Amino acid sequence: MRTAFQFAPVGVIHSCFREKFGIPRQPGLVPGLTARLQIHPPYDREEAFRGLEAFSHVWILFVFHANLQQPWRPMVRPPRLGGNRQVGVFASRSPFRPNPLGLSVVALKGLERQGGRLELILGGGDFLDGTPVLDVKPYLPYADCPTQAHGGWADAMPPATCEVSFTESAREACRDHGRRLGEDLEVLVRTLVSQDPRPAYKSNESNKQRFAMKLFDLDVEWIVENGHARILSLHPLSKDVP
Repeated sequence: MRTAFQFAPVGVIHSCFREKFGIPRQPGLVPGLTARLQIHPPYDREEAFRGLEAFSHVWILFVFHANLQQPWRPMVRPPRLGGNRQVGVFASRSPFRPNPLGLSVVALKGLERQGGRLELILGGGDFLDGTPVLDVKPYLPYADCPTQAHGGWADAMPPATCEVSFTESAREACRDHGRRLGEDLEVLVRTLVSQDPRPAYKSNESNKQRFAMKLFDLDVEWIVENGHARILSLHPLSKDVP
């Protein structure tokens, strides 16, 4: 018998990513990323999280809310396989799933109250801003990291594939906006772009390509040519951009 379930989010993620493009494809690839999980009432009671501060990492169960209108796909093309080889959706972490749920392990950097709301500070996440969270669980190294585990077609962390450089104006913009945001933007942008967020089918193209991602309240633009990415500019987003 098939039964439908309904779940209410316990909180929402606030991150620097305004769109899907540019988000690391797995958690932990960019440890310098910080996101905040704001807990909704009535779950924002401190006793509900008592003891969690003793754990270095947590599991975040969340909804791929930007994919709710997309149909699930029985076969997908993981970027890790170059976008050419297909595997079953249940052999992947594709967001195009029968139930659009994601699961990420991230560093727990702290718990604090902001404006009366309880927030968890998370490190190394892969979350779109506004992501609804269904549950938080502590990461248990003895249970969650089997020593004999192997990862099939994704057995090792992917290497950074793009060499990254900056124009002088882009480097200055990183410094200026970084001071305003309290972030080392040059390091963050370099790390994100070095992961090569381009669609997998474009990763082998040698001709010059131009890309942009929305990061915090900025539009970051770069070009890629022959495996080298050059950061061109960082500009404030238009106030009309959601």
